[in-house]
Amino acid sequence: QVQLVESGGGLVQPGGSLRLSCAGSGFSLDHYAVGWFRQAPGREREGLSCITSDAVTYYRHSVKGRFAISRDGAKNTVFLQMNNLEPEDTATYYCATEPDIQCGPRVPVVRIRGGYRNKGTQVTVSS
Repeated sequence: QVQLVESGGGLVQPGGSLRLSCAGSGFSLDHYAVGWFRQAPGREREGLSCITSDAVTYYRHSVKGRFAISRDGAKNTVFLQMNNLEPEDTATYYCATEPDIQCGPRVPVVRIRGGYRNKGTQVTVSS
């Protein structure tokens, strides 16, 4: 069964860090671009970052310099390291891969198919 599972979310204070994981099963993530998205209650889903199969990375302007995406082929996992978190980062975070996403040097850097759904992992930034 082909699936992606997000993990690593939690409650963190402002200024703190979290590392999210997107683990693939049933296929090799190495061959595909992978993107991270988030959605807060009452807000539209927004693309944050993506990494191509050649390990080229792209970031939404608002998270550039704070978030870092990477992949570990041995673990078949893509990570999103999030530093200096702000209350505005509170949301459910999702990952997705091709063909459900497009990743590249444009705005937005990563687009997701409208009907895409996954469980996600909750990130709450609060003191």
